[in-house]
Amino acid sequence: MPTPSMEDYLERIYKLIDEKGYARVSDIAEGLEVHPSSVTKMIQKLDKDQYLIYEKYRGLVLTNKGKKMGKRLMDRHELLESFLTVIGVQEENIYKDVEGIEHHLSWDSITCIETLVEYFRRDPERLEAFRTVHADLNTEET
Repeated sequence: MPTPSMEDYLERIYKLIDEKGYARVSDIAEGLEVHPSSVTKMIQKLDKDQYLIYEKYRGLVLTNKGKKMGKRLMDRHELLESFLTVIGVQEENIYKDVEGIEHHLSWDSITCIETLVEYFRRDPERLEAFRTVHADLNTEET
């Protein structure tokens, strides 16, 4: 199992390759707000753990294991963003909140959240009822 830090790198690498077709050390460092030497060290670790193949000065390629994990991590991130949006979290807080919780939830919890998001998607009346209760509670607090 990858560590939370490894997950961040895999998710970022997967997203870059998905969007641009490649992932450079400088792009990964910029996206994760870390020093390029930190990226190189992590890439070497991910290579050792068979998530990617890295050749110095030639770039990196995700292995099937890395692609599968990268997609799973990106899907988890997007699901949590959807969930927080659905339940009414303010947009400016969503990214930071997802980053804060995504590594601490079990895959069982992720599956349950996915079910809840789908439930609200299929039954907009329930979502409206939830939002009404949410608004009522926020009004009571002020």
